[in-house]
Amino acid sequence: MGNDIVLTFAAAMAAALILGYLAHRLGLSPVVGFLLAGVAVGPHTPGFTANLQVAEQFAEMGIILLMFGVGLKFHLHELFAVWRVSVPGALLTSLLTTLLTWGGLSAIGIAPDEALVAGLAISVASTVVLMRVLNENRDLSTRAGHIAVGWVVVEDLLTVLLLVALPVLAAEGSGDLGRLALPLLVAAGKVVLCATLAILIGGRVIPWMLAKVNATKSRELFTLATLALAPGMALLAAKFFGVSMALGAFLAGLVVGRSEFSARAAAEALPLRDAFAVLFFVSVGLLFDPADLIAHPLPVLVLLGVVVIGKPLAASLLVRLTGETRAMSAQIGAALSQIGEFTFVLGTSAKALGLIGQPVWNGLVAASMISIALNPSLYRRLRQRVRRAASRPTVGQAVIPGHAIIVGYGDVGRRVGEDLRLKGIPLTIVDSDIVLVRRLQKAGVRALCGDGGSLEVLNEAGVAEAGSLLICCPIAEPGTLLHGLAKRHPGLRIAVRLMEGMPGELVSGTDFTVISEDNSAAGDITDVATGKA
Repeated sequence: MGNDIVLTFAAAMAAALILGYLAHRLGLSPVVGFLLAGVAVGPHTPGFTANLQVAEQFAEMGIILLMFGVGLKFHLHELFAVWRVSVPGALLTSLLTTLLTWGGLSAIGIAPDEALVAGLAISVASTVVLMRVLNENRDLSTRAGHIAVGWVVVEDLLTVLLLVALPVLAAEGSGDLGRLALPLLVAAGKVVLCATLAILIGGRVIPWMLAKVNATKSRELFTLATLALAPGMALLAAKFFGVSMALGAFLAGLVVGRSEFSARAAAEALPLRDAFAVLFFVSVGLLFDPADLIAHPLPVLVLLGVVVIGKPLAASLLVRLTGETRAMSAQIGAALSQIGEFTFVLGTSAKALGLIGQPVWNGLVAASMISIALNPSLYRRLRQRVRRAASRPTVGQAVIPGHAIIVGYGDVGRRVGEDLRLKGIPLTIVDSDIVLVRRLQKAGVRALCGDGGSLEVLNEAGVAEAGSLLICCPIAEPGTLLHGLAKRHPGLRIAVRLMEGMPGELVSGTDFTVISEDNSAAGDITDVATGKA
């Protein structure tokens, strides 16, 4: 193999850096650039050709570390908080997406088994893209964000189950459901046994081992111990239980995530995971054949139509049926209108098993690249339309001079609001959660949906007539915004709660007061609003 490992690694990383940077500059997800980097160094385009076998080994490691990261960050309490919407919504949407894909691909001549596998692959949204879009739009901590995150957690679990089912499907086919049932039950039994032993035995051994390594106070040893767990348990799961290495890596992450070392393990392991994830996306691009896509354009059109139109419509309808607002359902549907890393995890496994051919594989890659490129702008435009409608003050919500503007109506903001209401001070609430805003508006409270760090939103809230501005949640560049507001409105009393997500250089001055994040924060903010501080 010679220098193929070094050449493939260097070429892949360099191409990923250049094209990832260009994608970012164009306002696209860097993942699009990573996929195009694989195409650029692949065998189907002129110039340097990376070693495919080496790239596949990198991809295997990328899958292992991706699934380890999913296990590390998997918390059941996040799912329990929104399970009434996320669990049935994710399961039914995955079923509808699979059926739509199966019907569409079968109609253009794709074999039923291949169409079924493709439908399963595109039923899983990209966690990476979803988190990025929600974070960029400051929706991660809203109810819509919680539902969407819970939704992809369920889809991630489905990915784990599908990775078990694919080898059985390859061996037995889907034509005879009776013959398929027994092998699936046997495979499921192996998964249950593997998971039980991993949690019971690994749950004791792994924390004990990490504690011993942690006692050495060596960062290098702790990093090595953490990283050894993922491939180690992946290999054990594959060798002794016959399940996928991805499942073993997920269980390793799950065990570590339940230990007291979860935060440190994430900090040490996830950067390397991200590096191998880049190589994973590059390896996906290596298998993409642009010429074959031109020769067989119909699969990508069907897959893209299901991902961008069919799946989000199904998700929106199901969210609406659970009693959420029309705006909320549309927002969640838009967030899920993409596919990514786990589509490729399932797709590469299916391709290796001979379950899908090159035209369908090309369709999966192309649909992923296009949906990832479109998703941020689609979500942003829909969100702006929803926020614009919700930001219009309702009848009877005129600005009252001397009112207090509270940005962020979480636990602290709510306590501040209750204190000020008892003191007879009128309120204006600014929050990014549209459901909360509409509930407040129905209760007769003047509330606007928007980003409290936006000057335009604060002007709409009536900052010129306000007596105080109370920032109770993280906002971007608070120092610049608040100093500017203090100069334009000298009589405005401003308090900002210092918390995680705020810049470290934010300090108290003559323009505004910084409140430390502790149990007395609400009282201190109230004192500023009433002029006592």
